[in-house]
Amino acid sequence: MPLVPTSEIVRAADEARVGAVSFNVIHLETAEALVAAAERTGIPLILQISENCVRYHGSLLPITRAALALAEGSSARVAVHLDHITQHQLVYEGVEAGVSSVMVDASALPYEDNVAMTAELTAWCHERDVYVEAELGEVGGKDGVHAPGVRTDPDEALAYVTATKVDALAVAVGSSHAMRERTAVLDKELIGALHSTLPVPLVLHGSSGVPDDELRRAIAAGMTKINISTHLVSVFTRSIRETLTADPELVDSRKYVRPAREAVTEEAARLLSTLSAKTALPGQYAPATPACG
Repeated sequence: MPLVPTSEIVRAADEARVGAVSFNVIHLETAEALVAAAERTGIPLILQISENCVRYHGSLLPITRAALALAEGSSARVAVHLDHITQHQLVYEGVEAGVSSVMVDASALPYEDNVAMTAELTAWCHERDVYVEAELGEVGGKDGVHAPGVRTDPDEALAYVTATKVDALAVAVGSSHAMRERTAVLDKELIGALHSTLPVPLVLHGSSGVPDDELRRAIAAGMTKINISTHLVSVFTRSIRETLTADPELVDSRKYVRPAREAVTEEAARLLSTLSAKTALPGQYAPATPACG
């Protein structure tokens, strides 16, 4: 199937009030597992390649081209997105390679510098029909700290979106990157306020630490794009540990990576189905007729 733009997946999910699910690629095996999950469920998926992933592989192009090839060769609707990109050059390389969206991450900069850098790269990307996500507020956990950071203020967020012209905004509402336990409780009231204030879809980073029902409540409150990485990395690693513990003499990596890849496919398929579900939680909204999936 031809590559699907991230914008189409996010727009359809936003209209249907379901999650636009985004899983991070670590290496080829996880990319294969994630695409297989999309094919198994028939639910659209956004593959994300982070700056950390690029750093691990040594350069952007090999892993990005592999993800693009998997997406293009899939029977599912799959988009490829660059995640948490702080360097201009990586934005240029990714867009040239064929990604349809970029998260410009200037969140560590002072507000005015964040606006300036994000606006510059957004204008450049829009000239090339590339969808841009940015972040305002502080989602904890990148440096190992799991405490939520500074929450996103709705009025400041509106000024930011207006100034930068971004297409989607990652907001700080109580989640944290790199959490290994799914115990986070989100500020649904703030999500609702942000959703009603902003003209663009909301993005939740650090979703690995958020339980399924809490993610569904967040979507009901107005969250759209849901990013998950650490949880699936843990599934992959746990499977490898179990296989090698059961057979310490194994030397052929294919024999322990294959079951790990399948374990990720199963969990990714479960999450895709859960987060695209239209059934309302008690006391929540009645979802609209689906426009995707």
